Amino acid sequence: MTTNINNDALNELDDNQEDGQEELYERMSLVVDRGQEPMRLDKFLVARIEGASRNKVQQSIENGRVLINGKQVQSNHKIKPGEEIVVYSDKEVQGEEIIPQEMPLNIVFEDDDILIINKPVGLVVHPASGNPSGTLINGVAWYLLQQNKNLNTDELPRFGLVHRIDKNTSGLMVLAKTGKAASSLAKQFFDHTIHRQYVALVWGDVAEESGTVNAHIGRHQRFRKIFDAYPDGDYGKEAITHYKVLERMGYVTMVQCELETGRTHQIRVHMKHIGHPLFSDELYGGDRIVKGTVFTKYKQYVDNCFALCPRHALHARTIGFKHPRTGKHVQFESEIPADMTALIEKWRNYVKVKNII
Repeated sequence: MTTNINNDALNELDDNQEDGQEELYERMSLVVDRGQEPMRLDKFLVARIEGASRNKVQQSIENGRVLINGKQVQSNHKIKPGEEIVVYSDKEVQGEEIIPQEMPLNIVFEDDDILIINKPVGLVVHPASGNPSGTLINGVAWYLLQQNKNLNTDELPRFGLVHRIDKNTSGLMVLAKTGKAASSLAKQFFDHTIHRQYVALVWGDVAEESGTVNAHIGRHQRFRKIFDAYPDGDYGKEAITHYKVLERMGYVTMVQCELETGRTHQIRVHMKHIGHPLFSDELYGGDRIVKGTVFTKYKQYVDNCFALCPRHALHARTIGFKHPRTGKHVQFESEIPADMTALIEKWRNYVKVKNII
């Protein structure tokens, strides 16, 4: 049994199909012209949005992804001059086929509307060209089909994915089980009201106890498989990361990062931008000795640390949001995984032995 997922906009990164901490919905806003004659909302949007079909527009309206002056309306709503129309739409276009595939899923919470999954290191979130199986979405498709044999498989994964995290980042993701839940979560992501808290181990002694990095993120001008920070804001997309020091360990620091926006590789790029690349991050310079001594024993020690955690040291620990059905705030947390825990303990012991703080 197979179904379709729209993902061409998701598969442009590096050869390992790395993803980013990115929301997968965008918002279009327009104001009805002063001289506009009354017209059904669905007909108006089909005429104004390139490639939109009447059926797709009506589904979006039904699922709450179209608002008039901030309120949900029906497809037959007659638009009036001066009304503000906001349309939330997914960025995905027709793409790969999803093959439901049995795999272990660490489901932290589930109800009729959402799934909270603790994603392990090394698991790609979604299929991409030439990589149709073995991803989180393949596993979710299989899991949901086992729950409901009568489920419309053509719709299944489309509603699921509203954000994503890196292949080699561990931690919590929320997936929607219905179109309305996806719409609610998409709006919260876009409005920056989703609470996302990450734990990272970065190189260097971070000077300030807390701070904010506000620098646009876009593809690197020379190396197109990575991203870079553009503080002047003349390229890329707005990106804001708040950080706080949790523990200082000499040549490395454990920090807490909160995402206000969700851009590809945001935390990794922002921490590098302020001179503190994530430990063991091969894309952004953290897989070499950035701080420390020149002694051979220190190099051996750091190599042992890289072996303990052979991926960028980043974990999505907390996610909180308004529940799509009840409107009540819900929040979920996960423990730091074993590889990062071992790495942190090794640095703690190094600090004690060397007495470098």
